[in-house]
Order: sequence, then structure tokens, then C-alpha cells
Amino acid sequence: MALAVALAATLALLAASRTWELRLSSRNERRMRARGGHEAPGGRFPLFVALHVAWPLALVAEVALAGARPGALWPLWLVLVASGEGLRFSSMRALGDRWSARVYVVPGEPRVRRGPYRFLAHPNYLGVVLELAALPLLFGAWRTALAAGVVNALLLALRIRTEDRALLASGPASGRAPFDPGVRSG
Repeated sequence: MALAVALAATLALLAASRTWELRLSSRNERRMRARGGHEAPGGRFPLFVALHVAWPLALVAEVALAGARPGALWPLWLVLVASGEGLRFSSMRALGDRWSARVYVVPGEPRVRRGPYRFLAHPNYLGVVLELAALPLLFGAWRTALAAGVVNALLLALRIRTEDRALLASGPASGRAPFDPGVRSG
């Protein structure tokens, strides 16, 4: 019973967070378009949506149908989930109204060099990697963690390439070499 309550509460928080993020993304995209920004083609947004819808469903299925249960390492997974969320939200804060769930570029705007962007090229993506792996592992759902991790890695490889090309094409102020720390990466 406690597992079902914990899983339901986790999924409710996840759904609320994703809903808030999509609303914030939409608002920020309007602001970026008003400044001459545009969505870069090839960001694979629908595939990321599919992953982020399938991932919690797979988690529920693995717990309910395959009998996944939290293991002895659950405190470690909880710390990693919290770390991933902290990294994601600090990335969003550092980007401000330049954060989007899609790949948006505003030509001529300078690179973001504050927050976690001082140290990492794609801190938001690292936060999502931690979340996609650690949250299922918190419930013992290693199959979900593995599958989501593999799909996410493939999608991120494509998206980061798209982002890098878009930033380089947007002009010298925001252009950069790939994987340069301090960029407008998600």
C-alpha cells in the first residue's frame, strides 16, 4: 500500500512539474519570437514528448505487473533524483526566458554563462538523464531506467547536434564551438 501511495504521489508531482514546464516553455517561446527568435528544425520535440509520456507509464507497468520494488540503494536513487531536479531547475533559472522545451535561438543574444552553464554545456540534459534513470531505480524499475536511458541518449545526440548547428548559425554573439560551456542549451 505504501509503495502505491509513494508511486502515485511521485507521478502526480511529475505530471504537475511537466505541465508547469510546458506552460513556461510556451510563454518563453512567445517572448523569444517577439525578439526575433525561431525554433530550429530537427529538435525532435514530438519524440521527447513520447518518451516523457511512455516513461512514467513503463514505470507503473514495471511496478504493478513485473513486481519491481525499491532495493537497498533507494536512498542513493532519491539523492540522484533530487540532484537531477536541482540541476534542471537551476538550468531553467539561469536561462530565464530563454529556456524552452524546444530548440529556440534568438540571433545575436549572448551566451548564458551563469549558473550551471559556467561548468557544463548541457546541464538541463544532465538533470533529465539523472531523473530518467534514478526515479525508476528508486522504485526498483531497472528495465524502465535502462530503456528510457537508451532512448534519451539517442534523442539527445540528435538534439545536441541540432542545437549546436542552430547556435553557430545564429551569429557571433551566441555562436560557439560544440560543447563549449556556458551556452543556451537545454
